[in-house]
Amino acid sequence: MGKSLHQDQCAKSSQHIVVIGAGAAGLVAANEAARRGAHVDLLEKNRKTGTKILMSGGTRCNLTQDTDAKGIVQAFGPSGRFLQKSVGAFPPADVVRMFNDLGVATKVESTGKVFPQSNRAIQVRDALQRQALDAGVHLHRSVAVTAIESCADGRWRVQTETEAIECDRVIVTSGGKSWPRCGTTGDAYSWLHQLGHRIVRTRPALVPLVGGTRWMRDLSGVTLPDVVASVYEQSDWKTKSGKKLKPLLQRRSSWLFTHFGFSGPAAMDVSGIITQADSFDDRVLVADLVPSISEAELTAEFQRRDGASSRRTVANVLATWLPTRVAESLSLEYQSDVTLAQLSKEKLQQIVRAVKCCAMPVNGTRGFDKAEVTAGGVAVKEVDPRTMESRLRPGLFIAGEVLDVDGWIGGYNFQAAFSTGRAAGIAASRSDA
Repeated sequence: MGKSLHQDQCAKSSQHIVVIGAGAAGLVAANEAARRGAHVDLLEKNRKTGTKILMSGGTRCNLTQDTDAKGIVQAFGPSGRFLQKSVGAFPPADVVRMFNDLGVATKVESTGKVFPQSNRAIQVRDALQRQALDAGVHLHRSVAVTAIESCADGRWRVQTETEAIECDRVIVTSGGKSWPRCGTTGDAYSWLHQLGHRIVRTRPALVPLVGGTRWMRDLSGVTLPDVVASVYEQSDWKTKSGKKLKPLLQRRSSWLFTHFGFSGPAAMDVSGIITQADSFDDRVLVADLVPSISEAELTAEFQRRDGASSRRTVANVLATWLPTRVAESLSLEYQSDVTLAQLSKEKLQQIVRAVKCCAMPVNGTRGFDKAEVTAGGVAVKEVDPRTMESRLRPGLFIAGEVLDVDGWIGGYNFQAAFSTGRAAGIAASRSDA
């Protein structure tokens, strides 16, 4: 660690700020505060900064999404309203501009995901770290925080494993519980709870789902490029009586069958709403396997009996839109491995429903080890959305994944980290904050 943090505090500045956690939010927060004249100590418990940045996007780092502030906010559901101010002040275009100015050229892929042109996450981490150090941030690696305390004089005491550091402001950007091998083990929840903050139950989000039936698991490795995944309340699903239900959440993207269940963007995007329930039995996951064709159009295809059409098999018809393995598995599972001429009305209805409204049983997830983000965390009603300052404890700022905000896959969560981190760094550096 080098010299004591107290020895660094002799630098002249209007505010002494300690930032806890040198990830996406922390690096940006520290830079913004230091640029505005604050003395900033950035504490990171790992030996290197931005560990999660380095691992994300298959080590490519999906920086943000090619959309506007409104598009980002929409990806966070009800909690998106909290992000309106910070993302509005630092939208995706500004994030891209920041990295371009730091020498990181970017590119937009067909999905709207923004990556460094080099496809190297380390370039992203290095740019953020260099920016913070150039601004005058004092970076301290391998420093684990064990507690945060408010002092009688309005200042703060940050307790590490080796010493207590007193400062004017604290910014907590230590992350959630996802990918604990990166060091994100939810340390801050207990500190913030002791300071009076409510911690919304934490759970894995953007996580592969465990479940499925035998025929689904036998399709392990098969990807469907276009699926609509919908999640419903089990109680509503059971009593719907043919009525069209509004899903709790619906996402359209690619879908991956795995040996343990389901993955891919569509499944992972809806995982958070599934883990939100008290029990996996309380939610129903349904997939439209061919959203490009309506139920009526699909039914009409199966009802064709003219000429050669009558000799086509159910699997052959399904293979028009689905991979052959999926088409064959569906026809066998629903005992419809017959020609159209032999297909009964009852079996026709079953196969159409199986394709357009396929129930995907879920009984678990791969847990925080495989989750890309953490759902739950510090209740956002207790944090000022403009400044990220605690409404309960003046001088305490909270940003990034430790907050109860989680969005879709595709760079949305990094965008939220950059925006909230920036807001916290700016506000904490103000003398009147």
